[in-house]
Amino acid sequence: MPSDIEFMRLAIEQAERAGRDGEVPVGAVLVRDEVVLAAGANRPIGAHDPTAHAEIQALRAGGTELGSYRLTGTTLYVTLEPCAMCAAAIVHARVRRVVFGAWDPKAGAAGSILNLFAAQALNHRVDVFGGVLMQECGALLQSFFAARRA
Repeated sequence: MPSDIEFMRLAIEQAERAGRDGEVPVGAVLVRDEVVLAAGANRPIGAHDPTAHAEIQALRAGGTELGSYRLTGTTLYVTLEPCAMCAAAIVHARVRRVVFGAWDPKAGAAGSILNLFAAQALNHRVDVFGGVLMQECGALLQSFFAARRA
């Protein structure tokens, strides 16, 4: 049975792909019953689309794969803590669980600057677990931005 670490490694592969394409290296993988349904890599720059975050890419592909926007029983693995936009989409899609790597102290909506997943007014609860392969996920981002500053 694959573990959170193994699925996060697949998300890291997506993040590396985004980085090679000149995007901020964030990747996501959507899983149900130990089977990968969809994957996504950050694409806002290349797609000229501010909503083309890795999570949104994976949710869209997962919805297409399942023929429904309701992604019940799924787990989304993402290399960076979801932002508010992505967290709201995850709740709306009825994802069961989110597992993320690095915390995002500037835009994170799973506890860093706010915790949208804990908002009592929302009609769905998502289990959230952060810090899986945190160093690897964070190193991708650090090296990407260090190269940009050099």
